[in-house]
Amino acid sequence: MEVLPGFTVGQILEAFWTTIQLTVFSAIGALILGTVLAAMRLAPVPMLNWIGTAYVNVVRNTPLTLIILFCSFGLSQTLGITLVDSQSPTSIEDSNFRLAVLGFIVYTASFVCETVRSGVNTVPLGQAEAARSLGLTFNQNLRMILLPQAFRSVISPLGSVLIALTKNTTIASAIGVAEAALLMKEMIENTAALMTVGAIFAGGFIILTLPTGLFFGWLGERLAVNR
Repeated sequence: MEVLPGFTVGQILEAFWTTIQLTVFSAIGALILGTVLAAMRLAPVPMLNWIGTAYVNVVRNTPLTLIILFCSFGLSQTLGITLVDSQSPTSIEDSNFRLAVLGFIVYTASFVCETVRSGVNTVPLGQAEAARSLGLTFNQNLRMILLPQAFRSVISPLGSVLIALTKNTTIASAIGVAEAALLMKEMIENTAALMTVGAIFAGGFIILTLPTGLFFGWLGERLAVNR
């Protein structure tokens, strides 16, 4: 069924499906990398602490568009890193998608790191000291005492980071990833129905982000740590 001349509901759903895939893969990678960075920033090893701090300060203050473009032009075209089999018939599309995911992971991990670190700071200092007095190493202390409580404390803020990531996926259109923003641009250029197209895609992103915010808000209240 056509929603506008030349554009069908299926195309819109496919574009938003790509947006969802970008969000999910990027969120998983950013959560892992962000947690590692948070551990580095909390580590008693000065070098690890410095690397984690430098990473967060540099990446968080770099425009996401530049990071995505660097992944596409710097890694792919200059260094030849494509993350796909060059013989694949869909190698260009797959490469753009995976490089976009890499860029989102690198960028979003810095925000995940600070969110997790703020959660660790909510854990009473006495618990960490008690764990050390029992002979637990830093890694054991982090894994069994600090991080479980930290994640429960920052579920809602992590939801906000996920919502921001969902909206940030529109930047992937800059390197030709066929997600919602790229289709929206094509629809506007071909139909000039700015208000209609804008309403369709604004509604689509609301459908994606509003339930996410409500779910993480409910989950944060349900799993909140009682102090």
